[in-house]
Amino acid sequence: MQSLKIYNTLTREKEVFQPLHPTHVGLYVCGPTVYNYVHLGNVRTFLTFDVLVRYLRHIGYQVRYVRNLTDVGHLTGDSDEGEDKIGRMARLEKLEPMEIVHRYTDDFHQVLSKFNFLPPSIEPTATGHIVEQIEAVKALIEKGLAYESNGSVYFDIEKYNQNGQDYGKLSGRILEDLLSETRDLDGVGEKRNPLDFALWKKAAPDHLMRWPSPWGLGFPGWHLECTCMSTKYLGTQFDIHGGGMDLKFPHHECEIAQGTGLNGVSPVKYWMHSNMLTVNGQKMSKSLGNSFLPNELFAGSHHLLEQPYSPMTTRFFMLQSQYRSTLDFSNEALKAAQKGYKRLLNGLRLLREMEYVADESVSIDPKQVEEIEKAIAGAYEGMNDDLNTAVTIANLFTLLKKINQLYMGQSQFAQLGAEVFEKLKTTYLTFFLEILGLKEERNEAFEPLVNGLLDLYRDFKTQKQYDKVDQIRSVFKQNGLVIKDLKQRIDWAYEE
Repeated sequence: MQSLKIYNTLTREKEVFQPLHPTHVGLYVCGPTVYNYVHLGNVRTFLTFDVLVRYLRHIGYQVRYVRNLTDVGHLTGDSDEGEDKIGRMARLEKLEPMEIVHRYTDDFHQVLSKFNFLPPSIEPTATGHIVEQIEAVKALIEKGLAYESNGSVYFDIEKYNQNGQDYGKLSGRILEDLLSETRDLDGVGEKRNPLDFALWKKAAPDHLMRWPSPWGLGFPGWHLECTCMSTKYLGTQFDIHGGGMDLKFPHHECEIAQGTGLNGVSPVKYWMHSNMLTVNGQKMSKSLGNSFLPNELFAGSHHLLEQPYSPMTTRFFMLQSQYRSTLDFSNEALKAAQKGYKRLLNGLRLLREMEYVADESVSIDPKQVEEIEKAIAGAYEGMNDDLNTAVTIANLFTLLKKINQLYMGQSQFAQLGAEVFEKLKTTYLTFFLEILGLKEERNEAFEPLVNGLLDLYRDFKTQKQYDKVDQIRSVFKQNGLVIKDLKQRIDWAYEE
């Protein structure tokens, strides 16, 4: 196994990854609340864990990847206040809540498919685990860590801390400070402590989504859902829990309290959080008018976008930044990413068609071999350093330089030797396609059409019909391609 280091939010340190069960990894990622279209901040979070899963599998681990769908219980105040987000949208659109759920679940899957994300091993829903959540609430009441109040049930933070625990340890919040900052919230009169959070909420008469429970008709708390789903499929302790940085508090903090309260052990060994997106230096938000959806990005239909950007261009753009750093969207950065992605894509095309050419009269060049070996090692070092995909990509560009030299005849295959060439080829293809999850964006008819036009181009050029030659060049350019007139042959490439 490669020596992978992960930044653990809980300890605030990079730690060598050592799973609880050798060769097996349990990963839980908080999925979307399916009441609206998935936004780019979500996409960046899911990209982080898509790459993590890909890399863990590449270095030999068996990964059970659980990513939930929140289809009830997430209130508009993100804690214990406001309406249920799905119920509110159902009212606005005059639909059943499950119609809202299915519409936006379908959108979520379609968008992630465009970005070439791997599906999770299990994708549980909150409404599919109501029984487990009711049982968890009953258990916490029996342990003295929860109490019923007016048909709702709350987690008792003071009792939890009296038992030797530390609510706030993940986010670095101090309980006394939290109490001094707490304002009056909906339902606070039902609570013993204003920081106590809901495990089960009593449903108002007009609440659309509700279930019978020992405490009356109600619905589960948002935080409890993830605790029940993660532990059901990964055990009372598992390896990695991921999500966006905005979920650290209160959501993940509450998950730790619930899991520890239920099972007597901290539920997660490594907590990972991806950072947020900004647009031209400002936080992305609807109120500022700088928030755009993935499909607006693909179509170039938002007023801040100068052109469309494809899913793979966007994926590559996000991969150029380490997941814990802030990532700023701008047309300049996206255009640069488009160029970089196409450069690597051209290298992929060339490498797929390259075969080693032996030449006993040519000696192996130790300097070239060393450069290639160093770049290959660097690609792995980047991934092993807390998924620093930016470093990995920089090393792929070093390998790309060698590929282009071989293609242009500036370097000979025999100078590398068969073993090093095959290592270069395997590493480049594996990182591009399998680990970084990039791909060519074209349909099945693409290659025959391009080759057919190139045949015509050759004929027109031989016949000196230069108006037709220019016409074909123009068609290529309009479709983001260029024709390359080389000494040995005529070829094409993606326009960089």
